[in-house]
Amino acid sequence: MEYTVESDIGLKRSINEDRAAFFKRPDGLALALVADGMGGHNAGDVASDMAIQQMESFFLQADTHHFVSTTSKKEWLLQTVQQLNKTIYDYSLSHEDCKGMGTTFIAVLIEEQHCFIAHVGDSRVYYFFEDGAQQITRDHSYVNVLVENGEISEEEALTHPKKNFILKAVGTEETIEPDFYEVDLASESYLLICSDGLSNKLTVYEMASIITYPDSIEEKGRKLVELANASGGEDNISLVLLTKKDEEV
Repeated sequence: MEYTVESDIGLKRSINEDRAAFFKRPDGLALALVADGMGGHNAGDVASDMAIQQMESFFLQADTHHFVSTTSKKEWLLQTVQQLNKTIYDYSLSHEDCKGMGTTFIAVLIEEQHCFIAHVGDSRVYYFFEDGAQQITRDHSYVNVLVENGEISEEEALTHPKKNFILKAVGTEETIEPDFYEVDLASESYLLICSDGLSNKLTVYEMASIITYPDSIEEKGRKLVELANASGGEDNISLVLLTKKDEEV
């Protein structure tokens, strides 16, 4: 597995409230994270920081029995995200300047080619493979509900006045239920985890044109950020890009 991590303030914001990270345990298990903070008096960075730092600690200290099956992975991710949620929620209640803060959150637990995903908010996971691309996660957003109910088109959603209205985030309510997804990476395929600062500015075709170009994975990550900034850069831009390479003979 190869990976790269990028987090950029963009061109218009005064602070980066995004966080992205990749952690690996001695037993080979890895965890990729993206969090896009929001709320309070610029307290979004507090929420995203708390989410990433605590998830790192939980992951690196967790016993191996939590990861022996799909069921145990899901249970660990569910309990951990719920614990993160409660910690951030309680912190926001006890700190006036953090009232109302929260964060989108994506955690991808990686074991060899298998990726198990926990998702809250409108940050996204995309899968790029030999014959195309697929958006894996479904946004927890107002406009996505309208799209799924057939009330507006995907094109109309791009310019809807409530396009940034999120229905679910870590830390904004006392309890949380993340969505779960699974992906098995084929050789030479890519998994992109990103905040909406990237997905709002680039089409899947534009992402694919960069990701499939024969650059290093680090250069692919940098070019994705550069294109998002060239397209306006109104928001923070963060990503983790993963790929499974063919084993050398």
